[in-house]
Amino acid sequence: MDFYKEYYHEILSEDGTVMRIETQVPPHFNFAYDVIDRFAEECSDKPAMVHIALDGTFTRFSFGDLKRLSDTAAKAFSELGIGRGTAVMLLLKRRYEFWISMLALHKLGAIAVPTSHMVSAEDIAERIKTADVKAVICVRSEHICEKVEEAANRREIAVISVGEKYDGFLFWDELMTQASADQTEWKRVQTDAADPMLYYFTSGTDGTPKAVIHDWSYPIAHIYTAKRWHGIEDGDLHLTVADSGWAKTAWGKLYGQWFLGARILVYDYDRFYAGEFLALLTAYKVNTFCAPPTIYKYLVLEDLSDYDWSHLKCATTAGEPMPESVAGKFAEATGVTVRDGFGQTETALQICTPAGDVPVPGSIGKASPLYDIAVVNETCEPVPAGEEGELVILPRNGKRPIGVFCGYLNDTGRYEEAWRGGIYHTGDRARRDGAGHFFFVGRTDDVIKSSGYRIGPSEVEDLLLQHPSVASCAVTGYPSKTRGMVVKASIVLRDGYTGDPALTTELQEFVKTHGAIYKYPRIIAYVDSLPHTSNGKINRAAIREADAAAASKCR
Repeated sequence: MDFYKEYYHEILSEDGTVMRIETQVPPHFNFAYDVIDRFAEECSDKPAMVHIALDGTFTRFSFGDLKRLSDTAAKAFSELGIGRGTAVMLLLKRRYEFWISMLALHKLGAIAVPTSHMVSAEDIAERIKTADVKAVICVRSEHICEKVEEAANRREIAVISVGEKYDGFLFWDELMTQASADQTEWKRVQTDAADPMLYYFTSGTDGTPKAVIHDWSYPIAHIYTAKRWHGIEDGDLHLTVADSGWAKTAWGKLYGQWFLGARILVYDYDRFYAGEFLALLTAYKVNTFCAPPTIYKYLVLEDLSDYDWSHLKCATTAGEPMPESVAGKFAEATGVTVRDGFGQTETALQICTPAGDVPVPGSIGKASPLYDIAVVNETCEPVPAGEEGELVILPRNGKRPIGVFCGYLNDTGRYEEAWRGGIYHTGDRARRDGAGHFFFVGRTDDVIKSSGYRIGPSEVEDLLLQHPSVASCAVTGYPSKTRGMVVKASIVLRDGYTGDPALTTELQEFVKTHGAIYKYPRIIAYVDSLPHTSNGKINRAAIREADAAAASKCR
Protein backbone atom coordinates (compact mmCIF):
# COMPACT_ATOMS: atom_id res chain seq x y z
CA MET A 1 0.00 0.00 0.00
CA ASP A 2 2.54 2.57 -1.13
CA PHE A 3 0.31 4.62 -3.42
CA TYR A 4 1.68 7.72 -1.67
CA LYS A 5 4.47 7.38 -4.26
CA GLU A 6 2.02 8.63 -6.87
CA TYR A 7 2.33 12.02 -5.18
CA TYR A 8 5.81 11.87 -3.68
CA HIS A 9 9.09 10.58 -5.10
CA GLU A 10 12.49 10.58 -3.40
CA ILE A 11 15.75 10.82 -5.32
CA LEU A 12 18.41 9.05 -3.25
CA SER A 13 22.18 9.15 -3.21
CA GLU A 14 24.25 5.96 -3.29
CA ASP A 15 24.27 5.80 0.51
CA GLY A 16 20.47 6.17 0.72
CA THR A 17 20.37 9.85 1.67
CA VAL A 18 17.36 11.74 0.30
CA MET A 19 18.86 14.31 -2.07
CA ARG A 20 15.69 15.67 -3.62
CA ILE A 21 11.95 15.12 -3.47
CA GLU A 22 9.59 15.50 -6.41
CA THR A 23 5.89 15.95 -5.67
CA GLN A 24 2.84 15.67 -7.87
CA VAL A 25 -0.36 17.52 -6.98
CA PRO A 26 -3.29 16.50 -9.22
CA PRO A 27 -5.56 19.47 -9.99
CA HIS A 28 -8.43 18.04 -7.93
CA PHE A 29 -6.47 16.22 -5.22
CA ASN A 30 -8.50 15.68 -2.04
CA PHE A 31 -6.96 13.83 0.90
CA ALA A 32 -10.26 12.39 2.15
CA TYR A 33 -11.22 10.84 -1.19
CA ASP A 34 -7.80 10.04 -2.64
CA VAL A 35 -6.18 8.62 0.50
CA ILE A 36 -8.74 7.60 3.13
CA ASP A 37 -11.40 6.32 0.74
CA ARG A 38 -8.79 4.59 -1.38
CA PHE A 39 -7.51 2.70 1.65
CA ALA A 40 -11.13 1.87 2.48
CA GLU A 41 -11.70 0.52 -1.03
CA GLU A 42 -8.54 -1.59 -1.18
CA CYS A 43 -8.29 -2.77 2.44
CA SER A 44 -11.37 -1.70 4.36
CA ASP A 45 -10.43 -3.46 7.60
CA LYS A 46 -6.94 -1.96 7.79
CA PRO A 47 -6.57 -0.30 11.26
CA ALA A 48 -6.35 3.50 11.10
CA MET A 49 -6.88 4.93 14.59
CA VAL A 50 -6.95 3.82 18.20
CA HIS A 51 -8.86 6.25 20.42
CA ILE A 52 -8.86 6.26 24.23
CA ALA A 53 -11.56 8.48 25.73
CA LEU A 54 -11.50 10.32 29.04
CA ASP A 55 -13.53 7.57 30.70
CA GLY A 56 -11.14 4.91 29.40
CA THR A 57 -13.36 3.78 26.53
CA PHE A 58 -11.20 2.16 23.87
CA THR A 59 -12.32 2.45 20.24
CA ARG A 60 -10.66 1.17 17.09
CA PHE A 61 -11.35 2.70 13.70
CA SER A 62 -10.47 1.07 10.39
CA PHE A 63 -10.12 2.98 7.13
CA GLY A 64 -13.50 1.53 6.20
CA ASP A 65 -14.96 3.05 9.38
CA LEU A 66 -13.43 6.43 8.55
CA LYS A 67 -14.99 6.40 5.08
CA ARG A 68 -18.42 5.38 6.36
CA LEU A 69 -18.47 7.89 9.22
CA SER A 70 -17.06 10.78 7.19
CA ASP A 71 -19.62 10.12 4.42
CA THR A 72 -22.38 10.22 7.05
CA ALA A 73 -21.01 13.42 8.59
CA ALA A 74 -20.71 15.00 5.15
CA LYS A 75 -24.40 14.28 4.54
CA ALA A 76 -25.30 15.77 7.93
CA PHE A 77 -23.22 18.89 7.36
CA SER A 78 -24.54 19.40 3.84
CA GLU A 79 -28.09 19.49 5.24
CA LEU A 80 -26.96 22.45 7.35
CA GLY A 81 -25.82 24.36 4.28
CA ILE A 82 -22.14 23.56 4.66
CA GLY A 83 -20.47 23.18 1.28
CA ARG A 84 -17.52 24.14 -0.83
CA GLY A 85 -15.77 27.19 0.60
CA THR A 86 -17.74 27.22 3.87
CA ALA A 87 -15.59 27.90 6.94
CA VAL A 88 -16.30 25.64 9.91
CA MET A 89 -14.65 26.03 13.31
CA LEU A 90 -13.71 22.92 15.34
CA LEU A 91 -13.18 23.05 19.12
CA LEU A 92 -13.02 19.34 19.89
CA LYS A 93 -9.91 18.82 22.01
CA ARG A 94 -8.95 15.19 21.26
CA ARG A 95 -12.41 13.76 20.63
CA TYR A 96 -12.48 11.25 17.78
CA GLU A 97 -15.22 13.37 16.19
CA PHE A 98 -12.48 15.81 15.23
CA TRP A 99 -11.02 13.37 12.71
CA ILE A 100 -14.45 12.43 11.36
CA SER A 101 -15.34 16.11 10.99
CA MET A 102 -12.08 16.99 9.25
CA LEU A 103 -12.55 14.27 6.66
CA ALA A 104 -16.21 15.21 6.16
CA LEU A 105 -15.33 18.87 5.65
CA HIS A 106 -12.65 17.85 3.17
CA LYS A 107 -15.25 15.81 1.27
CA LEU A 108 -17.52 18.84 1.10
CA GLY A 109 -14.73 21.13 -0.06
CA ALA A 110 -15.32 23.20 3.07
CA ILE A 111 -12.60 25.06 5.00
CA ALA A 112 -11.71 23.63 8.41
CA VAL A 113 -10.74 26.05 11.17
CA PRO A 114 -9.20 23.92 13.98
CA THR A 115 -9.14 25.94 17.20
CA SER A 116 -7.69 25.38 20.66
CA HIS A 117 -10.26 24.90 23.40
CA MET A 118 -8.19 27.25 25.59
CA VAL A 119 -9.15 30.39 23.68
CA SER A 120 -11.59 32.88 25.20
CA ALA A 121 -15.10 33.77 24.04
CA GLU A 122 -13.64 37.01 22.64
CA ASP A 123 -11.04 35.01 20.68
CA ILE A 124 -13.75 32.76 19.26
CA ALA A 125 -15.91 35.73 18.28
CA GLU A 126 -12.98 37.41 16.52
CA ARG A 127 -12.15 34.23 14.62
CA ILE A 128 -15.77 33.71 13.61
CA LYS A 129 -15.85 37.25 12.22
CA THR A 130 -12.45 37.13 10.49
CA ALA A 131 -12.99 33.73 8.85
CA ASP A 132 -16.72 34.27 8.16
CA VAL A 133 -17.42 31.03 10.02
CA LYS A 134 -20.83 29.51 9.22
CA ALA A 135 -20.75 26.61 11.68
CA VAL A 136 -19.03 25.61 14.90
CA ILE A 137 -18.55 22.04 16.15
CA CYS A 138 -17.57 21.95 19.83
CA VAL A 139 -17.31 19.47 22.67
CA ARG A 140 -19.33 20.09 25.82
CA SER A 141 -16.39 20.33 28.18
CA GLU A 142 -14.55 23.00 30.18
CA HIS A 143 -17.18 25.66 29.40
CA ILE A 144 -16.40 25.45 25.68
CA CYS A 145 -20.07 25.47 24.71
CA GLU A 146 -20.69 28.45 26.97
CA LYS A 147 -17.87 30.38 25.29
CA VAL A 148 -19.15 29.45 21.85
CA GLU A 149 -22.68 30.49 22.81
CA GLU A 150 -21.40 33.89 23.93
CA ALA A 151 -19.24 34.31 20.84
CA ALA A 152 -21.98 33.27 18.40
CA ASN A 153 -24.60 35.53 19.96
CA ARG A 154 -26.98 36.92 17.32
CA ARG A 155 -25.03 35.33 14.49
CA GLU A 156 -26.79 33.08 12.02
CA ILE A 157 -24.49 30.09 12.27
CA ALA A 158 -25.05 26.42 12.99
CA VAL A 159 -23.60 25.22 16.28
CA ILE A 160 -23.16 21.51 17.03
CA SER A 161 -22.36 20.08 20.44
CA VAL A 162 -20.42 16.84 20.80
CA GLY A 163 -20.46 14.42 23.72
CA GLU A 164 -23.51 15.84 25.47
CA LYS A 165 -26.47 17.95 24.45
CA TYR A 166 -26.32 21.69 25.06
CA ASP A 167 -29.49 23.76 25.10
CA GLY A 168 -30.01 25.58 21.84
CA PHE A 169 -27.30 23.67 19.97
CA LEU A 170 -27.68 20.89 17.45
CA PHE A 171 -26.44 17.53 18.76
CA TRP A 172 -23.82 15.48 16.91
CA ASP A 173 -25.32 12.06 17.73
CA GLU A 174 -28.76 13.05 16.47
CA LEU A 175 -27.37 14.56 13.26
CA MET A 176 -25.36 11.41 12.56
CA THR A 177 -28.36 9.16 13.26
CA GLN A 178 -30.55 11.15 10.90
CA ALA A 179 -27.90 11.21 8.18
CA SER A 180 -27.17 7.48 8.47
CA ALA A 181 -30.82 6.77 7.70
CA ASP A 182 -30.17 8.15 4.22
CA GLN A 183 -28.95 5.09 2.29
CA THR A 184 -27.93 6.99 -0.85
CA GLU A 185 -24.24 6.73 -1.66
CA TRP A 186 -22.20 9.87 -1.02
CA LYS A 187 -20.91 11.27 -4.30
CA ARG A 188 -17.55 12.95 -4.64
CA VAL A 189 -17.55 16.75 -4.56
CA GLN A 190 -14.91 18.19 -6.86
CA THR A 191 -12.34 20.42 -5.21
CA ASP A 192 -9.46 22.37 -6.71
CA ALA A 193 -5.95 21.94 -5.31
CA ALA A 194 -5.40 25.71 -5.16
CA ASP A 195 -8.52 26.39 -3.06
CA PRO A 196 -8.28 27.06 0.70
CA MET A 197 -8.54 23.87 2.79
CA LEU A 198 -7.41 24.99 6.26
CA TYR A 199 -7.31 28.19 8.29
CA TYR A 200 -4.96 28.11 11.28
CA PHE A 201 -4.99 31.11 13.57
CA THR A 202 -1.59 31.91 15.01
CA SER A 203 -0.31 34.89 16.98
CA GLY A 204 1.76 37.48 15.16
CA THR A 205 4.78 39.28 16.60
CA ASP A 206 2.51 42.24 17.34
CA GLY A 207 0.17 40.01 19.33
CA THR A 208 -2.73 40.11 16.88
CA PRO A 209 -3.92 36.71 15.61
CA LYS A 210 -3.50 35.99 11.93
CA ALA A 211 -5.19 33.28 9.90
CA VAL A 212 -2.77 31.12 7.92
CA ILE A 213 -4.27 29.62 4.74
CA HIS A 214 -3.23 26.18 3.48
CA ASP A 215 -4.47 24.69 0.23
CA TRP A 216 -5.18 21.08 -0.73
CA SER A 217 -1.54 20.30 -1.55
CA TYR A 218 -0.57 20.73 2.13
CA PRO A 219 -1.13 17.05 3.16
CA ILE A 220 1.34 15.84 0.53
CA ALA A 221 4.14 17.87 2.13
CA HIS A 222 3.67 15.89 5.35
CA ILE A 223 4.61 12.58 3.75
CA TYR A 224 8.23 13.59 4.42
CA THR A 225 7.30 14.55 8.00
CA ALA A 226 5.95 11.09 8.74
CA LYS A 227 8.30 8.98 6.62
CA ARG A 228 11.68 10.57 7.23
CA TRP A 229 11.30 12.45 10.52
CA HIS A 230 8.91 10.28 12.51
CA GLY A 231 10.38 7.20 10.85
CA ILE A 232 6.95 5.69 10.21
CA GLU A 233 6.37 2.51 8.24
CA ASP A 234 3.12 0.87 7.14
CA GLY A 235 1.24 -0.51 10.16
CA ASP A 236 3.20 1.39 12.83
CA LEU A 237 1.39 2.85 15.82
CA HIS A 238 2.20 6.55 16.15
CA LEU A 239 1.48 8.95 19.02
CA THR A 240 1.90 12.71 18.70
CA VAL A 241 1.02 14.76 21.77
CA ALA A 242 -0.98 17.73 20.50
CA ASP A 243 -4.37 19.32 20.89
CA SER A 244 -6.51 19.17 17.75
CA GLY A 245 -6.50 22.97 17.59
CA TRP A 246 -2.76 23.03 16.91
CA ALA A 247 -1.13 22.69 13.50
CA LYS A 248 0.97 19.96 15.13
CA THR A 249 -2.06 17.69 14.75
CA ALA A 250 -1.83 18.09 10.97
CA TRP A 251 1.86 17.27 11.26
CA GLY A 252 1.56 14.20 13.44
CA LYS A 253 -1.99 12.91 13.79
CA LEU A 254 -3.57 13.07 10.37
CA TYR A 255 -2.03 13.49 6.94
CA GLY A 256 1.43 11.97 6.60
CA GLN A 257 0.75 9.11 9.00
CA TRP A 258 -2.35 7.96 7.11
CA PHE A 259 -0.65 8.46 3.74
CA LEU A 260 1.83 5.79 4.91
CA GLY A 261 -0.83 3.44 6.30
CA ALA A 262 0.08 3.94 9.95
CA ARG A 263 -2.24 3.72 12.94
CA ILE A 264 -2.76 6.89 14.96
CA LEU A 265 -3.07 6.64 18.74
CA VAL A 266 -5.21 9.39 20.29
CA TYR A 267 -5.47 9.81 24.05
CA ASP A 268 -8.18 12.29 25.07
CA TYR A 269 -6.72 13.25 28.45
CA ASP A 270 -7.81 16.17 30.62
CA ARG A 271 -4.60 16.75 32.56
CA PHE A 272 -1.14 15.48 31.73
CA TYR A 273 0.32 12.92 34.14
CA ALA A 274 3.73 11.55 33.20
CA GLY A 275 3.00 8.14 34.74
CA GLU A 276 -0.17 7.72 32.69
CA PHE A 277 1.64 8.59 29.47
CA LEU A 278 4.49 6.22 30.17
CA ALA A 279 2.03 3.40 30.84
CA LEU A 280 0.22 4.30 27.61
CA LEU A 281 3.39 4.32 25.52
CA THR A 282 4.46 0.91 26.72
CA ALA A 283 1.10 -0.86 27.17
CA TYR A 284 0.00 -0.05 23.61
CA LYS A 285 3.50 -0.71 22.22
CA VAL A 286 3.85 2.64 20.51
CA ASN A 287 6.41 2.49 17.68
CA THR A 288 6.95 6.19 16.99
CA PHE A 289 6.43 9.08 19.40
CA CYS A 290 6.48 12.86 19.05
CA ALA A 291 5.97 15.43 21.81
CA PRO A 292 7.10 18.94 22.72
CA PRO A 293 10.15 19.26 25.00
CA THR A 294 7.91 20.10 27.96
CA ILE A 295 6.44 16.58 27.86
CA TYR A 296 9.88 14.98 27.80
CA LYS A 297 10.93 17.15 30.75
CA TYR A 298 8.20 15.54 32.84
CA LEU A 299 8.75 12.03 31.49
CA VAL A 300 12.43 11.94 32.51
CA LEU A 301 11.49 12.84 36.09
CA GLU A 302 9.93 9.37 36.34
CA ASP A 303 11.84 6.11 36.62
CA LEU A 304 11.91 5.13 32.95
CA SER A 305 13.62 1.84 33.74
CA ASP A 306 10.30 0.54 35.07
CA TYR A 307 8.92 0.38 31.52
CA ASP A 308 9.46 -1.81 28.46
CA TRP A 309 10.78 0.27 25.55
CA SER A 310 11.45 -2.56 23.12
CA HIS A 311 8.70 -1.47 20.71
CA LEU A 312 9.71 2.21 20.50
CA LYS A 313 11.70 2.85 17.29
CA CYS A 314 11.73 6.63 17.00
CA ALA A 315 11.21 9.67 19.22
CA THR A 316 10.99 13.25 17.96
CA THR A 317 10.32 16.71 19.33
CA ALA A 318 9.50 20.20 18.06
CA GLY A 319 7.95 23.48 19.16
CA GLU A 320 10.76 24.67 21.41
CA PRO A 321 14.47 23.86 21.79
CA MET A 322 15.03 20.52 23.51
CA PRO A 323 17.43 20.74 26.49
CA GLU A 324 20.37 18.41 25.85
CA SER A 325 20.19 17.17 29.44
CA VAL A 326 16.58 16.02 28.96
CA ALA A 327 17.29 14.35 25.62
CA GLY A 328 20.27 12.59 27.17
CA LYS A 329 18.28 11.17 30.07
CA PHE A 330 15.55 9.89 27.75
CA ALA A 331 18.04 8.24 25.39
CA GLU A 332 19.98 6.66 28.24
CA ALA A 333 16.84 5.10 29.73
CA THR A 334 15.07 4.02 26.53
CA GLY A 335 17.86 3.48 24.04
CA VAL A 336 16.06 5.84 21.61
CA THR A 337 17.59 9.18 20.62
CA VAL A 338 15.20 12.15 20.52
CA ARG A 339 15.56 13.96 17.19
CA ASP A 340 14.62 17.59 16.69
CA GLY A 341 12.41 19.07 14.02
CA PHE A 342 11.55 22.64 13.11
CA GLY A 343 8.74 24.29 11.19
CA GLN A 344 5.88 26.72 11.58
CA THR A 345 2.12 26.92 11.37
CA GLU A 346 2.80 28.55 7.99
CA THR A 347 4.78 25.56 6.70
CA ALA A 348 5.31 21.84 6.90
CA LEU A 349 8.48 20.46 8.48
CA GLN A 350 11.39 22.65 7.35
CA ILE A 351 14.38 21.21 9.21
CA CYS A 352 15.02 17.96 11.06
CA THR A 353 17.43 15.20 11.92
CA PRO A 354 16.01 12.33 9.83
CA ALA A 355 15.41 8.85 11.23
CA GLY A 356 18.64 6.89 11.15
CA ASP A 357 20.89 9.95 11.40
CA VAL A 358 22.86 10.81 14.53
CA PRO A 359 21.88 14.26 15.85
CA VAL A 360 24.59 16.89 16.11
CA PRO A 361 24.51 18.31 19.68
CA GLY A 362 22.59 21.57 19.77
CA SER A 363 21.46 21.32 16.15
CA ILE A 364 17.85 21.12 14.96
CA GLY A 365 19.05 19.19 11.90
CA LYS A 366 19.37 19.76 8.18
CA ALA A 367 16.93 21.28 5.68
CA SER A 368 14.13 19.07 4.38
CA PRO A 369 14.77 18.15 0.74
CA LEU A 370 11.42 19.79 0.01
CA TYR A 371 12.94 23.21 0.70
CA ASP A 372 15.91 25.40 -0.11
CA ILE A 373 16.61 27.12 3.21
CA ALA A 374 19.16 29.86 3.76
CA VAL A 375 20.38 32.09 6.60
CA VAL A 376 20.44 35.75 5.54
CA ASN A 377 21.24 39.18 6.95
CA GLU A 378 19.06 42.30 7.03
CA THR A 379 19.63 42.90 3.32
CA CYS A 380 18.61 39.32 2.43
CA GLU A 381 22.16 38.27 1.57
CA PRO A 382 23.38 34.82 2.71
CA VAL A 383 25.71 34.97 5.72
CA PRO A 384 28.88 32.86 6.08
CA ALA A 385 28.78 29.51 7.89
CA GLY A 386 28.66 29.99 11.64
CA GLU A 387 27.18 33.49 11.44
CA GLU A 388 23.73 34.23 12.80
CA GLY A 389 20.91 35.45 10.59
CA GLU A 390 17.25 34.93 9.69
CA LEU A 391 15.98 31.62 8.34
CA VAL A 392 14.33 32.04 4.94
CA ILE A 393 12.83 29.67 2.37
CA LEU A 394 13.70 30.26 -1.27
CA PRO A 395 11.18 29.62 -4.05
CA ARG A 396 11.85 26.79 -6.48
CA ASN A 397 11.56 27.54 -10.16
CA GLY A 398 9.91 30.79 -9.18
CA LYS A 399 7.09 28.97 -7.36
CA ARG A 400 5.97 28.71 -3.76
CA PRO A 401 7.20 25.35 -2.41
CA ILE A 402 4.65 22.72 -1.43
CA GLY A 403 3.54 22.90 2.20
CA VAL A 404 4.21 26.63 2.49
CA PHE A 405 1.06 28.64 3.20
CA CYS A 406 -0.67 30.46 0.38
CA GLY A 407 -1.80 33.56 2.27
CA TYR A 408 -2.92 35.34 5.42
CA LEU A 409 -6.69 35.65 5.44
CA ASN A 410 -7.85 39.19 4.60
CA ASP A 411 -4.29 40.50 4.94
CA THR A 412 -2.37 40.58 1.66
CA GLY A 413 -0.05 43.25 3.09
CA ARG A 414 1.19 40.95 5.83
CA TYR A 415 1.65 38.13 3.34
CA GLU A 416 3.62 40.34 0.96
CA GLU A 417 5.79 41.45 3.86
CA ALA A 418 6.53 37.80 4.73
CA TRP A 419 7.61 37.29 1.09
CA ARG A 420 9.56 40.53 0.72
CA GLY A 421 12.45 40.22 -1.65
CA GLY A 422 10.87 37.14 -3.22
CA ILE A 423 11.79 34.84 -0.31
CA TYR A 424 9.74 33.65 2.66
CA HIS A 425 10.93 35.21 5.91
CA THR A 426 10.28 32.88 8.85
CA GLY A 427 11.04 35.49 11.52
CA ASP A 428 13.30 32.91 13.22
CA ARG A 429 17.02 33.33 13.73
CA ALA A 430 19.61 30.60 13.38
CA ARG A 431 23.10 29.83 12.18
CA ARG A 432 24.34 27.02 9.93
CA ASP A 433 27.65 25.20 9.99
CA GLY A 434 29.68 24.17 6.99
CA ALA A 435 28.04 20.73 6.87
CA GLY A 436 24.53 22.16 6.61
CA HIS A 437 23.42 21.67 10.24
CA PHE A 438 21.17 24.45 11.56
CA PHE A 439 21.35 25.80 15.10
CA PHE A 440 18.24 27.62 16.32
CA VAL A 441 18.73 30.95 18.10
CA GLY A 442 15.17 32.16 18.63
CA ARG A 443 12.35 34.25 17.26
CA THR A 444 13.56 37.58 15.93
CA ASP A 445 11.55 39.31 18.63
CA ASP A 446 12.82 36.91 21.34
CA VAL A 447 16.53 37.50 20.69
CA ILE A 448 18.09 39.65 23.42
CA LYS A 449 20.38 42.48 22.32
CA SER A 450 22.58 43.43 25.26
CA SER A 451 25.70 45.66 25.09
CA GLY A 452 26.27 44.71 21.47
CA TYR A 453 25.77 40.96 22.02
CA ARG A 454 22.90 38.95 20.54
CA ILE A 455 21.71 36.29 22.97
CA GLY A 456 19.30 33.48 22.11
CA PRO A 457 17.03 32.75 25.08
CA SER A 458 17.05 28.99 24.50
CA GLU A 459 20.82 28.86 25.02
CA VAL A 460 20.51 30.31 28.53
CA GLU A 461 17.40 28.26 29.31
CA ASP A 462 19.22 25.07 28.36
CA LEU A 463 22.03 25.91 30.79
CA LEU A 464 19.68 26.79 33.65
CA LEU A 465 17.70 23.58 33.21
CA GLN A 466 20.88 21.63 33.92
CA HIS A 467 20.90 23.01 37.47
CA PRO A 468 19.12 20.69 39.91
CA SER A 469 16.98 23.50 41.37
CA VAL A 470 15.31 24.53 38.09
CA ALA A 471 12.06 22.85 37.07
CA SER A 472 11.28 25.21 34.17
CA CYS A 473 12.33 28.66 33.06
CA ALA A 474 11.92 31.41 30.51
CA VAL A 475 14.66 33.83 29.50
CA THR A 476 13.76 37.27 28.18
CA GLY A 477 15.28 40.69 27.71
CA TYR A 478 14.61 43.32 30.38
CA PRO A 479 14.87 47.05 29.51
CA SER A 480 18.15 48.67 30.55
CA LYS A 481 19.20 52.33 30.17
CA THR A 482 22.86 51.44 29.73
CA ARG A 483 22.83 48.06 27.97
CA GLY A 484 19.67 48.26 25.90
CA MET A 485 18.51 44.97 27.41
CA VAL A 486 19.77 42.70 30.15
CA VAL A 487 19.11 38.99 30.47
CA LYS A 488 16.29 38.07 32.81
CA ALA A 489 15.38 34.52 33.87
CA SER A 490 11.92 33.69 35.22
CA ILE A 491 12.35 30.42 37.08
CA VAL A 492 10.01 27.80 38.54
CA LEU A 493 11.91 25.91 41.22
CA ARG A 494 11.75 22.24 42.07
CA ASP A 495 10.36 21.23 45.44
CA GLY A 496 12.81 21.70 48.27
CA TYR A 497 14.52 24.81 46.90
CA THR A 498 14.07 28.42 48.02
CA GLY A 499 14.59 31.39 45.76
CA ASP A 500 16.90 33.35 48.01
CA PRO A 501 19.92 35.58 47.17
CA ALA A 502 22.30 32.66 47.69
CA LEU A 503 20.56 30.56 45.04
CA THR A 504 20.43 33.56 42.69
CA THR A 505 24.18 33.97 42.92
CA GLU A 506 24.70 30.24 42.50
CA LEU A 507 22.58 30.17 39.33
CA GLN A 508 24.36 33.20 37.88
CA GLU A 509 27.75 31.62 38.51
CA PHE A 510 26.50 28.34 37.04
CA VAL A 511 25.68 30.07 33.74
CA LYS A 512 28.98 31.97 33.74
CA THR A 513 30.90 28.74 34.30
CA HIS A 514 29.08 26.60 31.74
CA GLY A 515 28.38 29.29 29.13
CA ALA A 516 29.56 32.68 27.97
CA ILE A 517 29.85 35.27 30.74
CA TYR A 518 27.80 37.84 28.83
CA LYS A 519 24.83 35.44 28.77
CA TYR A 520 24.32 35.15 32.51
CA PRO A 521 20.96 36.44 33.85
CA ARG A 522 21.48 39.70 35.69
CA ILE A 523 17.88 39.47 36.88
CA ILE A 524 16.33 36.29 38.26
CA ALA A 525 12.65 36.16 39.21
CA TYR A 526 11.24 33.13 41.01
CA VAL A 527 7.67 32.43 39.90
CA ASP A 528 5.03 29.79 40.61
CA SER A 529 4.28 29.24 36.92
CA LEU A 530 5.13 30.53 33.46
CA PRO A 531 2.65 31.96 30.94
CA HIS A 532 1.94 29.78 27.92
CA THR A 533 0.36 30.42 24.55
CA SER A 534 -2.75 28.51 23.45
CA ASN A 535 -0.53 25.96 21.68
CA GLY A 536 1.47 25.21 24.81
CA LYS A 537 4.66 27.19 24.15
CA ILE A 538 6.18 29.45 26.80
CA ASN A 539 4.85 32.94 26.15
CA ARG A 540 7.97 35.09 26.43
CA ALA A 541 6.07 38.01 24.86
CA ALA A 542 3.74 38.13 27.88
CA ILE A 543 6.72 38.35 30.25
CA ARG A 544 8.32 41.11 28.16
CA GLU A 545 5.07 43.08 28.06
CA ALA A 546 4.64 42.86 31.84
CA ASP A 547 8.25 43.92 32.39
CA ALA A 548 7.97 46.82 29.96
CA ALA A 549 4.82 48.02 31.71
CA ALA A 550 6.50 47.74 35.12
CA ALA A 551 9.61 49.54 33.87
CA SER A 552 7.58 52.42 32.42
CA LYS A 553 5.88 52.99 35.78
CA CYS A 554 9.25 53.37 37.47
CA ARG A 555 10.36 56.17 35.15
